[in-house]
Amino acid sequence: MSSLPDAEPTALADSDKVLAHLDLAAPGVNRTFDVHDPATGRTIAQVPDFDARQALDAVVRADEAGRSWAATTTRHRADVLRTWYELILGNADLIALLITREMGKPLAEARAEVGYGADFVRWYAEEAVRPGGNLRDAPAGGARLFTRRAPVGLSVLITPWNFPLAMATRKIAPALAAGCPVVIKPAPNTPLTTIFAVQLAVAAGVPEELVQVVNTTDAPAFSTAVLADARVRKVSFTGSTGVGKVLLRLAADNVLKSSMELGGNAPLLVFDDADLERAVDGAFAAKMRNGGQSCIAANRIFVQDGIADAFVEALTERLAAIKVGHGLAPGVGLGPVIDHSAVARLTGLVEDATRRGAHLLTGGSAPSHPGTFFEPTLLDHVPADADLTRTEIFGPVAAIQRFSHQEEAVARANDTEHGLAGYVFTENLDRAFNVADQLATGLVGINQGVPSNAAAPFGGVKQSGLGREGGSEGLEEYEEIRYYNLSLRPTS
Repeated sequence: MSSLPDAEPTALADSDKVLAHLDLAAPGVNRTFDVHDPATGRTIAQVPDFDARQALDAVVRADEAGRSWAATTTRHRADVLRTWYELILGNADLIALLITREMGKPLAEARAEVGYGADFVRWYAEEAVRPGGNLRDAPAGGARLFTRRAPVGLSVLITPWNFPLAMATRKIAPALAAGCPVVIKPAPNTPLTTIFAVQLAVAAGVPEELVQVVNTTDAPAFSTAVLADARVRKVSFTGSTGVGKVLLRLAADNVLKSSMELGGNAPLLVFDDADLERAVDGAFAAKMRNGGQSCIAANRIFVQDGIADAFVEALTERLAAIKVGHGLAPGVGLGPVIDHSAVARLTGLVEDATRRGAHLLTGGSAPSHPGTFFEPTLLDHVPADADLTRTEIFGPVAAIQRFSHQEEAVARANDTEHGLAGYVFTENLDRAFNVADQLATGLVGINQGVPSNAAAPFGGVKQSGLGREGGSEGLEEYEEIRYYNLSLRPTS
């Protein structure tokens, strides 16, 4: 694999036009940092690099704009969000080009992310006009007890690089629907998509100062300064468990409402009674979506003995057939991983597993080519003590372990400090629900490899975080409950 397909010239030229017309100005911010195309290593943009003081200035601006936004009607907020949704879809091709250039995923996957990210905006446009509340009688009589929901306040949103549109809209949309102002810090690898998305939000009617995009290469200084500001009342983070713990400590000092979508180590269980084609398709999607760079990617694939040989053969064939190259090249199914450190980490994980006895069936190394690529890889008979069974792989490496009995599979699946996603493949309905109920995860895909949905609550248990995004539960993360006690006097 010494030669990989380069970007299709027309698509490359179109993406360059999008980059040239992107408004990257940040008045008063003089430092910049480079954004690279991971498929080539070349710089594609320079973005303003905020320091802590400038980040606090953004907090002030968002807070001031938020006072009038919180007073708007839910119908107004819903209409603005609906317009934003339509603008995202109307600019879907341009957004997809940006995603591919700064993150690397194939253009078809980038287009799918645009649809997925837009779904959160549409969902919260609809949820905005259904605010929660309750009326009940006091048990002792003589009073009526009211509850209503109010915006929690200024929300700091910290997003990862792997889904640069969807991770932003999944946080911004419910915050705006609830009536909250926003300061959002995208990952420095992929800030361009967020900048463009927020510009579309402003075009849709979101007040210009309400959503502040703060790009910085000094995340610790940003977090320390911003989360200590008394105006901030909420923090939402998607990323590693280690960073999440640091943010929770900072949030504790200011008693911030917090939601954390942290690391994963997703088990995928394939039973003997699974439909082979369905299981291979699902495992392929769960492993290779976004090049495996997903917090819910299948990290440990457990396959029962009776179906294992056929499953491994079919999955190996699927992985070996993937066309690797620039995400803007025709027919490419796998783009680069995000950076050189990811290549080094994946190389180390594969070498450790094979040294411990795993069988390498396809892939296993980085091709000699500009950019940061790693071959689609499958390892069979992976020992339980291999590093990749305890580490979030976050790349196109499938690790197969075999099992004999259901109880064994469930125990091994739960033998991790993480609990974000799990997967079960079986044609036995009783087994499907019994195993799903026993998995210590926040979500389970049953006979499917892409369980995320804007209408459903997404989040983990154990070291995989707290809080939920998506569904009605995602709106509640940006609200607080207020309770009123109305005393009633007898009348005659």
